[in-house]
Amino acid sequence: MDTIVGVHGIGKYRYYRDAGNSVGGAALAMRDKWDRYLHKGLTGGKPHAKERYVTEIAYYAHLLGESKNDSVRAVRTMDVGAQEVFVAWAKQLDAVGEGLTGALHRMTGWLLDRLEVNAADFATFFCPEVAAYMAAGGETRAKCRAAVAEVIRRNRPKVVIAHSLGSVVTYETLWANPDLEVDLLITLGSPLGMRNVIFERLTPAPVNGWGERPRKVKRWVNIADKDDIAAIPPGLRACFTGVDQESMVNLDWIDFHTVEKYLGCGALTPHLKPYLR
Repeated sequence: MDTIVGVHGIGKYRYYRDAGNSVGGAALAMRDKWDRYLHKGLTGGKPHAKERYVTEIAYYAHLLGESKNDSVRAVRTMDVGAQEVFVAWAKQLDAVGEGLTGALHRMTGWLLDRLEVNAADFATFFCPEVAAYMAAGGETRAKCRAAVAEVIRRNRPKVVIAHSLGSVVTYETLWANPDLEVDLLITLGSPLGMRNVIFERLTPAPVNGWGERPRKVKRWVNIADKDDIAAIPPGLRACFTGVDQESMVNLDWIDFHTVEKYLGCGALTPHLKPYLR
C-alpha cells in the first residue's frame, strides 16, 4: 500500500485539547477516524478489521486556536475579520443584502430556516478559522503551511487527501515547497474557489482570474457536495487549471461538509484503488 497523508478541515481543535494539548495525539485520533470512514467508502460498509489506509494526518488546528460555539450569538459577535469573511461568503449565496448587520441577520436566518442548528454551528467554526488563516501578516498562515509541509516531507506520500480549509493550506504548502512531489491530490469540499474570501487571496495569487495546479502534483481530483456551503463554487475547473477530474456528490441535505460523509461516500474509491494494492 502506498503512503497516504490526510490534511484536516475546520473545527478540529478539540482533538488537540482532548489529547492533552498534544499535536501527535490529535493526529493519531483523527487518523483512526479517517481510517474508519475510508473503510466504509472503500468496502461499502463491511466490518472494519482495523485496516490502515492513512499514514498520518497533518494537524494544524492548534495554530488557529479554538472557536467557541454559541450558535447565532457567536456568529454575530465575531471579530471584524471573521465578520468580513462571513459576509463575503454569505453574499455568494445570493441570500443577503449589502449591509453588514442586515447580511448577518438575513444569512443566519436563511441558514437556520433551511438547515437548522447544524448550519449555524458550521458558520461559527468556518469563519473564525478561515479569518485566522488568511489574516494579514501571514505568521499563522506560514506556521500552518510549515506543519503540513513537515508531515508531507517526512512521509513522502503518493496521495494527499485534503478536506475543507485543509485544501487551502495544502494548495499553498505544495506551491511554497517545490521539493514536495505528490502523485495524486484529492480535495474534498474545498473553498479554494470562493471569491472575495479565499480565491483572490491565495499564494501564489491567481493570474488573470486563474489559479493553477501546484507544479509537483501529477494529478488533481476535486470532489464536492452540490450543497456544501464551504465549497462555493463546488467545481474548481472554472477557476483552476490542472484539475484533472471533478465529481459532484450528494452526501446529505444537512450533513453536507463533514469528512466522514466525504470519505465514506465511495467517490474516492476509483482514485485510491491503484494505491491500495
